[in-house]
Amino acid sequence: MRSKKTYTALAALAAVVVLVIAACGGGGDNGAEESASGGTDAATTVSVSNVDGVGDVLVDSEGSALYASEQEADGMVLCTDVCASIWVPLTVDGDAPTGSDGLAADLGVVTRPEGTQQVTFDGRLLYTFVEDPESDTVTGNGFADTFGDQFFEWHVATPTGVSTSSANSSMSATGGDYL
Repeated sequence: MRSKKTYTALAALAAVVVLVIAACGGGGDNGAEESASGGTDAATTVSVSNVDGVGDVLVDSEGSALYASEQEADGMVLCTDVCASIWVPLTVDGDAPTGSDGLAADLGVVTRPEGTQQVTFDGRLLYTFVEDPESDTVTGNGFADTFGDQFFEWHVATPTGVSTSSANSSMSATGGDYL
């Protein structure tokens, strides 16, 4: 009789574990909006911020500067895998991206190879740079790097388009060869 009680207790414990895992799984909609950077936030997807030494740049909802690569000027996604872990795509979950006043071009989305919706500005794919030490900092402007055989040159996005200058970073930056 004792083994039957043990199995019943184990079955009850297993049911509780399944319920806890299901509750933490987050598969459902809890009514919160997802921000462009993936966190729960109803903030504007893209805003304008003035960065010392740089001027007005586009930033995400957390104040991180936004960049675009020269090699993706046609809107084709080339930054994937390791590249996308250094240059993090600005994405939205199903909703259209929103912008603050002062943007001279339209925001849009492009579907990335893994299916996420990446935000574009005037057709240019937008990314944040993990090496920017804090919000309202630009260190990746003019940054050149290579991932596998793909070369990238990055420029900060401004309210009127993507910068063509490499000289306006708030801190010095050097290129890298990641793979």
